[in-house]
Amino acid sequence: MNAKLTLSIEQTIVEKAKIYAKSKGDSLPGIVENYLKVITKEDENSDNKLTPVVKSLKGAFKAPSDFDYKKELERGLSEKYL
Repeated sequence: MNAKLTLSIEQTIVEKAKIYAKSKGDSLPGIVENYLKVITKEDENSDNKLTPVVKSLKGAFKAPSDFDYKKELERGLSEKYL
């Protein structure tokens, strides 16, 4: 069931938000609704709070099974500082 929500927002922000929503192929109410869904969603793992940007990137990188991140971190830091 949908409910009507009235907000008071600066006109310039509303105009920019409408342009943003149109560029994403969505409506401004759709963008606001999706944002509210993200910030009110209760995660099963509430100890790890991730921002929406980080959540969208989660799983984007698949490391090989033999990837040793400690070795790569050491190598990267050695290159940077030595």
